[in-house]
Amino acid sequence: MSHYYDHDQTIASKESIISFELFQRKISLITDNGVFSKKRVDEGSFVFLKAIIPLSLGKKILDLGCGYGTIGLTLALFKEEASVDLADINTRALALCKKNAQNLNLSDRTNVIESDIYSNIEGPYDSIVVNPPIRAGKQVTYAMYLGAKQCLIDGGSLYVVIRKAQGAISASEYIKSIFGNCELIDRSKGYYIYKATKDEQI
Repeated sequence: MSHYYDHDQTIASKESIISFELFQRKISLITDNGVFSKKRVDEGSFVFLKAIIPLSLGKKILDLGCGYGTIGLTLALFKEEASVDLADINTRALALCKKNAQNLNLSDRTNVIESDIYSNIEGPYDSIVVNPPIRAGKQVTYAMYLGAKQCLIDGGSLYVVIRKAQGAISASEYIKSIFGNCELIDRSKGYYIYKATKDEQI
C-alpha cells in the first residue's frame, strides 16, 4: 500500500533542527526532507499536546503515524512513568525518530516500529494518540480509528486531533460508531481533540 507519507528515496536528505516550547520546556528535534512538517511543529500536534499532556494516559502509549516523533517523544518526556511505541510507514521519519529519542535520552522508554497502520502493532495499549495524515485519504485515516479498539485495553482510550475544516465532525461520528462514544475534550485554532474509550468488559 503506497501513501503520500511513504519514504521517497529520490528526495535528497537535508537534515535540520527545529525547536518548540511547551509548558516551559524547550524541545529540539531533527527533521529532514521527505517528512511531514519538516520546518516546524505543525499546529495540530502542538494544540494536541497541550490538551493531552495534562491527562492520565496510562503506562503504555502508542503514537500511530508518529513522523519524526513530535507527539510520542514529547509525551515520553512528560510521562516518565510511561513507555511509548512510535509507529509509521515512512522509514526516513522513523530513522529521525530514533535519533531524536537518543538525543532526548528516551531510547530506554520508547520503541520505534515500521508499520503500515496496525500491521506490525501488537499492544494492548492504555492510550493511542493519532494526528491523522488527512492527505492520505479516508481509507487510511479511518483505518487508523477502526483498528484502535482492538489494540486498546478495556477502559483504554483513543485520542485524535483533526481540523474542523478537514472533516472533524464526520470523523467523530465514525469514531463514535466504532466505540459507542466520542467526546470532544478540547478545541483550539480550528482543531478538535476527541477522546473515545473502549468500554470495560464486565
